Amino acid sequence: MDYNVFQFGAKGDGVTDDAASIQKAVDTCSQAGGGRVILESGKHFYSSSIILKEKVDLHIERGAVLSAHSDIGTYFHPNHGQRDDGVDRAGTPVTLKPSYAFIYAKDADGIAISGEGAIDGNAYAFVKQVSPYYVTGDFYPRPTLVYVEHCSHISFTGVTMRNAPFWTLHPAGCDDVLISGIRILNDLNVANSDGIDPDHSTNVRIIGCHVTCADDCICLKSSAGNMEYGPTKNVLISGCTLTSTSAALKIGTEGTGNFENLIVDNCIISDSNRGISIQIRDGGSVTNASFSNIIIETRRFADCWWGCGEPITISTHNRDEHTPSGHIKNIRFFNITCDSENGVFLSGSDKNHIEDVLFEHVSVTVHSKSKWPKGMYDLRPGINQGIEEINSAGFFMRRADDVVLRNCRVKFEGNERDKFGEALFAQDCENLSMEGFSGKAARAGVEDIRIL
Repeated sequence: MDYNVFQFGAKGDGVTDDAASIQKAVDTCSQAGGGRVILESGKHFYSSSIILKEKVDLHIERGAVLSAHSDIGTYFHPNHGQRDDGVDRAGTPVTLKPSYAFIYAKDADGIAISGEGAIDGNAYAFVKQVSPYYVTGDFYPRPTLVYVEHCSHISFTGVTMRNAPFWTLHPAGCDDVLISGIRILNDLNVANSDGIDPDHSTNVRIIGCHVTCADDCICLKSSAGNMEYGPTKNVLISGCTLTSTSAALKIGTEGTGNFENLIVDNCIISDSNRGISIQIRDGGSVTNASFSNIIIETRRFADCWWGCGEPITISTHNRDEHTPSGHIKNIRFFNITCDSENGVFLSGSDKNHIEDVLFEHVSVTVHSKSKWPKGMYDLRPGINQGIEEINSAGFFMRRADDVVLRNCRVKFEGNERDKFGEALFAQDCENLSMEGFSGKAARAGVEDIRIL
């Protein structure tokens, strides 16, 4: 059954706070056993926070806009008053749980957000310009656009989510999550405006989405704030187009829990600061991840963004002296084409090597694209981790064991080659195997392949 919010007193004039009317429609719909709450085409609904309830589909018709209120005081505070060991649990999605959410749900199975309309996060009500290259908030954290916790059999289809002031779509502790055909259009200047952040969630499908955002487009997380839930497991990402000022596809850095059984296929990454990043800094481990049939184009953005144009980077380093990082094992890359400002980068730690990585039919073309310095690899964050100045190799790996390069190719192009180096550089790597590897060093006097 459909429930039109105008029947519950909504104005849809873009000025009146319609939250009470929308919420009444949601509550009535859920109490009746479920259905669709309709936001009509051609109307602009201005609203403070909305709480979705079980079996409710918030349906935003094409041409309708649901805009977030500019006053943080009107936002729902998911964990207000909850404390652990005397500390308020509400914090950031990185450290604990979100302090504020525009659209929120918890223990609400069968919810959906659908339609071809737009949800607008009103980002510039919460941020200010702090450098020529990014904006951030007067306070931290800023509100998450959509945060749903411990919900099963849920769907997000067709809608456009835009102008998020912080993370955009954050399902935490959820199972059977379908995210299909959505657009996330965030300003590339707005720091922390991640696109899709599955967190401690299982059986997640992200299919046919287009995401542009500052920070990470799709980032799998196992955050400290949601450790009551299990690993992030059984995730399929397919048919997506992505542009990011940080990493287009990332696992971590919030990795207190584990990541298992991950497949990424048939995606295109363009104009991104970094392509694929497995970035472990906490105790969680990554096992069984496969990436295939992906085109990656990177260029370096300003140094305020993590990454130096690496198309693929895998690293495990301790966040601090009290937080040993987890293991990375059984990672596969098939049929990957990279056109990038840096090479593939693997970096394990002294007592925690990366293990069992296969590159098959991976082609890497490296050349200068931006005004920013070359010959750098970015290891932020972590204890004593920053940007290292090292001549960029096509494949640079250290402390990575049982790596196989099968039918891989490296090519350097352009005239600015003084900061580029070997086709392959490997240090402290046991059982390195090369089958059909081809590539020349960037310039004369440098070895094509160097193994230490």
